[in-house]
Amino acid sequence: MMRRHLLTLALLSVATSAPSAVHAAKPDLTTVAERSGYKQTGRYDEVIALCEAYQQAWPQAVRCFDFGTSPQGRPMKAMAVSTRGALTPEDARAQNLPVVLAQGGIHAGEIDGKDAGFGLLRDLLRGKAGKGVLDKTVLLFVPVFNIDGHENFKAWNRPNQRGPEEMGFRTTAQRYNLNRDYVKADAPEMRAMLALVNAWDPLVALDLHVTDGAKFRHDISITGEPVNSGDEALRAAGRGFRDGIIEKLKQRGSLPVAFYPSFEEEDDPASGFADGVSTPRFSHGYFPLRNRVGILVETHSWQPYPNRVRATYNTVLAALELAAEHGPQWRQLELEADARAAALGGQPVPLDYATTDAKRFIEFLGYAYTRTPSEISGASMTRYDERTPQLWMLPLRDTVVPGRTVEAPKAGYLVPPEHAAQVGAQLRIHGIDYRVLETATAQAAVQAFDADSVKFSPTPMEGHQRATLAGTWEPATADLAAGALFVPIAQPKARLVMAILEPQAPDSMAAWGAFNNAFEQKEYMEAYVAEEQARLMLARDPALKAEFEKKLKDDAAFAKNPRARLDFFYRRHPAWDAGYNRYPVLRTALAY
Repeated sequence: MMRRHLLTLALLSVATSAPSAVHAAKPDLTTVAERSGYKQTGRYDEVIALCEAYQQAWPQAVRCFDFGTSPQGRPMKAMAVSTRGALTPEDARAQNLPVVLAQGGIHAGEIDGKDAGFGLLRDLLRGKAGKGVLDKTVLLFVPVFNIDGHENFKAWNRPNQRGPEEMGFRTTAQRYNLNRDYVKADAPEMRAMLALVNAWDPLVALDLHVTDGAKFRHDISITGEPVNSGDEALRAAGRGFRDGIIEKLKQRGSLPVAFYPSFEEEDDPASGFADGVSTPRFSHGYFPLRNRVGILVETHSWQPYPNRVRATYNTVLAALELAAEHGPQWRQLELEADARAAALGGQPVPLDYATTDAKRFIEFLGYAYTRTPSEISGASMTRYDERTPQLWMLPLRDTVVPGRTVEAPKAGYLVPPEHAAQVGAQLRIHGIDYRVLETATAQAAVQAFDADSVKFSPTPMEGHQRATLAGTWEPATADLAAGALFVPIAQPKARLVMAILEPQAPDSMAAWGAFNNAFEQKEYMEAYVAEEQARLMLARDPALKAEFEKKLKDDAAFAKNPRARLDFFYRRHPAWDAGYNRYPVLRTALAY
């Protein structure tokens, strides 16, 4: 603790001693990582000290600010950096400067982004790298997103990773995995991040990670969207960032790949890889739904720490160079995508994407390895020989097509007042527009979704019991009380609206279990009552009698199931709960 305290005082002393921006190159703003030869990484007090020191060294080009507070009470620090002095969202918009968000430490053990970012920032401001890029862009740098996880600091927090000696932990103090939280936004840290994103509206968001997985020679993967998903015209910007970063990394000595290098079968290199589109619980699945580019940066965990930091440094530099060169053009593509999204009403929209079975073989830089039975696990285990480089020819499945596709509502969604607070809060987090209905409407023509089947997850995920719904939207009428919400589809974030409110979207509120009460049976008809009512119903309804007899004949499982036979009548009886299995959000073809 004393060492960190002295480090903080030293950095602040250096920063405050800088008399003006003219002498900005003199302060020593090196990191613990650099001074230790990348054996160590600093604690969070170093982030606080460096953030302030950079601002004092370059007051016209750097603004250090808090954008939230962690659950354990730590300030969430961000840095806005621009040699044009565009240090607020308003200034960036007024000067039409593209904003590049570089987010480090969402998984705080994967901390390459923090040390790479501070090193790059110093070199940019001193003119040693990327000359002129900060005159054409704004770098919005979050050194550590998961701050409390960062301070859960010890060796072996990342057992599949080479360095640093100690590091933070994957989850937050509340044990949220922030890179599963972008849409549901349970964590206070995520709500703070989304407020930052709403304010700054970055052209591209870089999420800086380290992989888990096997041993091979590639040092980094660059993936992201929109490349196979989202607005088709915007994919030019997504590919431009992805492919442009990869090309610049190659020129700077890296061995990048354009897919996440996780084997299809765990621990078996011969199984190859599959590319795909991540759902919006992940950063790079979320930003395309806002018509923005999301890039996932994954350095290879078995590379030594200095190599990983250098690759991350070069990635952020490449993104800034590309934004400086193509930013205005790509920003225009994003704005045009916003306009197209606002016109999606009544159009087919994919809720998810699938990778086909089509495969091609690629050269992959690996090592010699063997797969032999293990006396420890009893399974076949892979053992790599890092002394013997080997070229692997592996299958890659990377043909991606739309999965479940639904027609967007013609006008929007309606949320009854009893769910308005819950849904409204979620929409506000994402900056989604909605209106509160001040007057009631009787017998409104709507579409309602009744679940034919509901499958609850057997184990919790991120504190939720997820639900998978099968069913369809059907015409219906509903009485809308005052206080209901109307969520128009005619807005730039229409795809995000659908990702949240379509019940079969993979990361919707329904999928995360927000409405599970609607899919739990609350009322019952006792068997002896159902038996009695069934006989009365059969006696007065010949068509029902014929339907029942046919089902007995055609459905052997039904015929053998007493409960199912009684439920046949209960579901057709006035006592049946019509609200059971009805998704509580409606769709409408009329604007309100």
